[in-house]
Order: sequence, then structure tokens, then C-alpha cells
Amino acid sequence: MQTIIETRGLTKVYRSDGVAVEALRGVDLAVERGEFVSIMGPSGCGKSTLLYLLGLLDTPTGGTVRVAGADTRGLSDGERTRLRRTHIGFVFQRFNLLPTLSAEENVALALKLRHLPVGTAPRETLAAVGLDDKRRRRPHSLSVGEQQRVAIARALVTRPTVLLADEPTGNLDSETSEHVMDLVGRLHRDRGQTIVLITHNEQVAKRGDRIVRMRDGRLLTD
Repeated sequence: MQTIIETRGLTKVYRSDGVAVEALRGVDLAVERGEFVSIMGPSGCGKSTLLYLLGLLDTPTGGTVRVAGADTRGLSDGERTRLRRTHIGFVFQRFNLLPTLSAEENVALALKLRHLPVGTAPRETLAAVGLDDKRRRRPHSLSVGEQQRVAIARALVTRPTVLLADEPTGNLDSETSEHVMDLVGRLHRDRGQTIVLITHNEQVAKRGDRIVRMRDGRLLTD
């Protein structure tokens, strides 16, 4: 198996009113190609901090992050951005869709930002998540579940090595959440998509191959 993401002794310390707050305390984690890892824990345990470090959206205070074999220590902002755009797709709880763009245009934007050819990829990716018939609609005319599927299509259209999902069902009702997780599971099963998913929901977490639990900035593995 090929290790896609690996951390060793990962720490993150924030300063709040002059007080040091340890968000992560020596986290060791390895995610293999094609694996679906769910990370669970209470609010404030460091889940989102960890995901942002895995996705190179923030830098650690100590320790290492390796993405697709590349050690990210000492990389410039530009080098980190290129590595992130090459290997990582993000799905956020709040969707982050541009309201003035159609579903297809939102998905196409991910390709344009990476200077990749657009072609038919946005439509094909929307079709893969069941939204080909709604590709010309703007976010306000889509249900919340459909908006999340657009966000997933946007993350997938660049064919990322790993998909990072931060509470992707957090704003959804139970039925819509089930549909979205069915889609995520199908992407993992049929495409072999590597996924790291943050959630506080036990039923969502069980969709993964492995559950890693967090507490007080540390990992506890089932």
C-alpha cells in the first residue's frame, strides 16, 4: 500500500490573549491510498485543526506532514499551494459555492484556478453525483443536499489524490445526510477515492474503513 498522507509528532499551538493553547499534541497518523478514514471527537478536540494541516491550509508548530511522499517542511507558500492543488480536494460544511455562478460554473472554477482545461469535465462530474439535469441552476435554487453534492463535484473535478471533508453532513437533515454519505461511499468504493472525513456523528463515521478518535489534541485509534 502507498501512504498518501502521513504525520509524525504533529503539534499546533495557538496564542489567545497571551496564553498558549495546544490544539494538537504529537499526532501520528498515516492514510493509505484508497482508504476511507473517519476522524471523530468532541468540539474543540483538534479535528478541524488536523484537517487544515493535512490539507496544507495551515502550518504546524512542530512535527511533519508528508503528502504523496513529499515532506512539506520548509516549503514556500507557493510550493505548498501547488502541492495542495495537485493532490487535495476539499469539501466543507458550509459548501462555499459562489452564488452568482451556476452549479456547472462553480465546478469549472476549480479547474480554472488550477489552470487546467475545462472541457466536459464539470458536466461529467456533476452527472456522477446525480446533478446533470441541474447543472445550469444557481445555488439558491438547489436544496442543501444538492448544494453539498455540487461542492463534492467541485472537489472531485480536479481528480485529487485525497478528498478531505470537514463535517460534510453537519448542516443536513438525517435523510439528506444519508444520501450524501451514500454518494461519498460510492466514490470510495467505485473509484477507490482516498477520503479523510471529520465528523461528530457516529453513524457517518462508521461509513469509513477505519475510525480514529480524538481527545484533547491527541488520537485514540479503535
